[in-house]
Amino acid sequence: MTVFIWIVLLFIVSYGIGCCHGSLAAQRLSGVNIKTSGVKNAGASNAAIVLGWKYGLLVAIIDIFKGFAAVAGLAFLLSLGDFSPELTWAMLFIAGAGVIFGHNFPFFMKFNGGKGTASVIGVMLALDWKLGLLGLLLLIAVSLTTNYLVIGVLVLYTTFFVIALVPANGFWPLLISILLFAMAIWKHRENIIRIKNGTETKVATVFKKKSSTPI
Repeated sequence: MTVFIWIVLLFIVSYGIGCCHGSLAAQRLSGVNIKTSGVKNAGASNAAIVLGWKYGLLVAIIDIFKGFAAVAGLAFLLSLGDFSPELTWAMLFIAGAGVIFGHNFPFFMKFNGGKGTASVIGVMLALDWKLGLLGLLLLIAVSLTTNYLVIGVLVLYTTFFVIALVPANGFWPLLISILLFAMAIWKHRENIIRIKNGTETKVATVFKKKSSTPI
């Protein structure tokens, strides 16, 4: 029971960290609420669509950092104790899931935030920086090659599965990665439909857009 309580508290704290949105910084600097423009979500991709790639990069950096900081910070604390590898990996993945859940469903945005891609990158870099970096490079390469970010995102999650299978121990990392992938599919369902209809914003278009406000 004690372990269960700690896990619930861990998820709640991680959720709170995930609620710290990079889009709020973009709104503060630009005066534009990206939740009401573009595809109407609070993620880095929509910041880039609405405000230009510099704002998108700013939001991405903040959201990547919060995912990395939450998991890396927990890893450091766990290293000070005597925990089994299975429990350690489970707690790290739970913390990562909490951050991503908080990003996607922040309470102050009526539980409608971003889509979690930048936060996933941060979590992956903290879990295994080599595989996390590989996933980021694949995301960039596939997105530029196909001209659609969502396809790169789906490839990114394949690397997340590798982390859950190879360095991680136990059943929970794999289960959590499957649930997060399912959530990513659900959050990107409109993007997938727009690709099918030929109306999805292309990566090249975002890079051509100039920032509406200097940053």
